Amino acid sequence: MPPIPIIDPNSLDCDRVLYTKEQIYDILPQKFEFAQLDGIIHGDTEAAVFAAYRDIHADEWWCRGHMPQQPIFPGVLMVECAAQLSAFAQQILVPEAEGVMGFGGVDKGKFRDSIYPPARLIFVGRAIDLRMRKFRCEVQAFANGRMAFEAEIAGIRLKMESATT
Repeated sequence: MPPIPIIDPNSLDCDRVLYTKEQIYDILPQKFEFAQLDGIIHGDTEAAVFAAYRDIHADEWWCRGHMPQQPIFPGVLMVECAAQLSAFAQQILVPEAEGVMGFGGVDKGKFRDSIYPPARLIFVGRAIDLRMRKFRCEVQAFANGRMAFEAEIAGIRLKMESATT
């Protein structure tokens, strides 16, 4: 039995984008194929609850090799989306100029449904331990109103070395 949703996914409006993909990745360091979130659609800083969406297309880079006869959105990418939503929430709730939150682990992860393109996944997350140097969020993902994934995501502060040319 799935847990109670952090937010009812049917109450979220994907047309009301608070942060576009470009604005998300002005804050987060991921680029190119690893810029996974398409928009932040909910942000409640008092409750430490955020929501984002990820549109899944049949021509994405992973489709060619991940069950080619009927591509299934990889679970590791669901975890990555959840980690990026968690890191985004951490940057908004406890901003710091130095470093970035890196993936520290996943606990209580369950995949409840397979996601086939085309699809829209809605990720909702709530911070449960939010500090400058580490964080923990519970995250859920929904497709077609049904929970497809749940987990607790842990992150740790990473210092980023500046690139030299």
